Amino acid sequence: MAAVPESRVLTFSVFKWSSYSSTYLPENILVDKPNDQSSRWSSESNYPPQFLILKLERPAIVQSITFGKYEKTHVCNLKKFKVFGGMSEENMTELLSSGLKNDYNKETFTLKHKIDEQMFPCRFVKIVPLMSWGPSFNFSIWYIELHGIEDPDVVQPCLNWYSKYREQEAIRLCLKHFRQHNYTEAFESLQKKTRIALEHPMLTHLHDCLVLQGDFDACEELIDKAVRDGLFNQYISQQEYKPRWSQIIPKCNKGTSSQEISRDDMNSDADDNRPGMRGGHQMVIDVQTETVYLFGGWDGTQDLADFWAYSVQENQWACISRDTEKESGPSARSCHKMCIDSQRRQIYTLGRYLDSSVRNSKSLKSDFYRYDINANTWTLLSEDTSADGGPKLVFDHQMCMDSEKHMIYTFGGRILTCNGSVEDSRTSEPQFSGLYAYHCQAGTWSLLREDSCNAGPEDIQSRIGHCMLFHTRNRCLYVFGGQRSKTYLNDFFSYDVDGDHVEIISDGTKKDSGMVPMTGFTQRATIDPELNEIHVLSGLSKDKDKREENVRNSFWIYDIARNNWSCVYKNDQAVKENPSKTLQEEEPCPRFAHQLVYDEMHKVHYLFGGNPGKSCSPKMRLDDFWSLKLCRPSKEYLLRHCRYLIRKYRFEEKAQSEPLNALKYLQNDLSLTVDHTDPDETKEFQLLPTALFKSSSDFIPLGFSDVDQTYAQRTQLFDTLVNFFPDSMTPPKGNLVDLITL
Repeated sequence: MAAVPESRVLTFSVFKWSSYSSTYLPENILVDKPNDQSSRWSSESNYPPQFLILKLERPAIVQSITFGKYEKTHVCNLKKFKVFGGMSEENMTELLSSGLKNDYNKETFTLKHKIDEQMFPCRFVKIVPLMSWGPSFNFSIWYIELHGIEDPDVVQPCLNWYSKYREQEAIRLCLKHFRQHNYTEAFESLQKKTRIALEHPMLTHLHDCLVLQGDFDACEELIDKAVRDGLFNQYISQQEYKPRWSQIIPKCNKGTSSQEISRDDMNSDADDNRPGMRGGHQMVIDVQTETVYLFGGWDGTQDLADFWAYSVQENQWACISRDTEKESGPSARSCHKMCIDSQRRQIYTLGRYLDSSVRNSKSLKSDFYRYDINANTWTLLSEDTSADGGPKLVFDHQMCMDSEKHMIYTFGGRILTCNGSVEDSRTSEPQFSGLYAYHCQAGTWSLLREDSCNAGPEDIQSRIGHCMLFHTRNRCLYVFGGQRSKTYLNDFFSYDVDGDHVEIISDGTKKDSGMVPMTGFTQRATIDPELNEIHVLSGLSKDKDKREENVRNSFWIYDIARNNWSCVYKNDQAVKENPSKTLQEEEPCPRFAHQLVYDEMHKVHYLFGGNPGKSCSPKMRLDDFWSLKLCRPSKEYLLRHCRYLIRKYRFEEKAQSEPLNALKYLQNDLSLTVDHTDPDETKEFQLLPTALFKSSSDFIPLGFSDVDQTYAQRTQLFDTLVNFFPDSMTPPKGNLVDLITL
């Protein structure tokens, strides 16, 4: 396959504009003068529609757009805008909907330039401002640069394909219109002449069964097969997640749940039954056995060395060890890291935080331990990893396991040093650890990347408190966020462990701040290789100055394939707004120094403990335990919902001719597809009998007055069911009549 030519700056002129004011002419956007206040286009008003239309020198694949800005923030900068493109000014497709940050940095946005993985060309690009940063101010654009491919050898075939694609879609819209209105002869004639398929044969069969024959049982069978074959998966993946937090109340060893024990008993038995309050602890999960392991932490006054296992199936904590040091294991510690090899049933732990008062040449050795789950034994792998070519003693680093290749990757963390020691002249400058690999079989370390200021494309900048995840399928590490001295980082990069290659996903300067997890807040991240997603729970900032009393958790999902962040939820309501139910009953309070693990097999997160950051009680730590499920409509729910839609229509059709049979059908068949525990579904079901008293004229759908009522209603139901199928199988989305403007 021939390589795609490199993207380059495209030449264009300003073709049309809605308005301009004073000397702020449209052609000013062709010159980049960030220090010249007047070098911009400014609309005469903010009354819509305001726009600029750019005409390219020749047709091109327009891949990105760059907005230059004034050297200072400005009220006229575009907070929201849209970009359209096409081969003619009258017919354009939306390429982008976004907004600029109100700062002085240039911003580049990728434009839609593919349909069904096929690139399409544009000759015209239209920029439509929707909102400025200052309320009621006119819109200003300072500078525009377009990037793309204009090589005729690439563009011409795309142009030919685009012309054919538009012709084909026009014919499919006609076919859809003819069938909706039962123009059978016109439909068959056009299809025979063009040999263009309106849809996948399975949907044609569904249309025949439902609309032409009224065979509702066959329709249900077809929908059932579609769900079993995974055809609704695309629809499910496009639905938004809804988070469902549940506080876990574990059973006590006595066989009762914690809720059944009195408060006095709880205090005396707490240490026996479950881990106590702590932050800076570590957790890992064995997804095969559904067991969460927890080790160490800081309880507000001292480091801990207890080691626990929580069985999800038994809903019970078991204390493996009160003090691992007494069992040849690691000493009490916090801000360490653990990772698990579920395949070999082994847990590794590295690093810890030491107060400056107890740091000396002996205590600053970086010990490294392995715990064997089956044998219940600890092994000291190294007394000092730095002497073995590994990292020095670090805290707030990250560690990931690659079970397939039996490797461990550790990155970042602050290196602990003896303050004031003569040997280290750089004590004033914090030192950070690089990216290391540990070969478990050989027991050897290798340095993959030193800490760097990001001077070169393969360099990476070390940090603390960041997120690092290993994708077991594409075999890449994903790193983002964290802090370096007083700077909060918001870059995002991946590291191919087999190819030894760094790829910058975002350098942290081009993103719309509203669409990525905020920096400066404690982030806990997990990865689901099967769904190709990264999950981020954003909590409280460690920085007291950045803490707000009303800050609440937010949960973000990064779609790796689409390179897209989305916020599943942001709970920023203050508790006082809803005094009847405290936030703590619904979800965990915001915190830092907590731990979050994810069972990718059963799709559940588990969160334990942390520091709530209460300035009035600085030693306070938490011991609450939560599960989080991200819920989307399941296949089972969609199957039941489709059956409900089919049976509901079948009932309405019967109600017109056989009211008594319709009532029996409602009670015996339709009722089975309703979730009677859901108030909304129950209410809708209870209103259905009113169909028995409606006249037939009440049922004619809008826009179908020229066809038989039954045909029109069945067509409407067909169009609803089609929405659950993949776009590649369905008729075109629009309607022919919608192209007619008044």
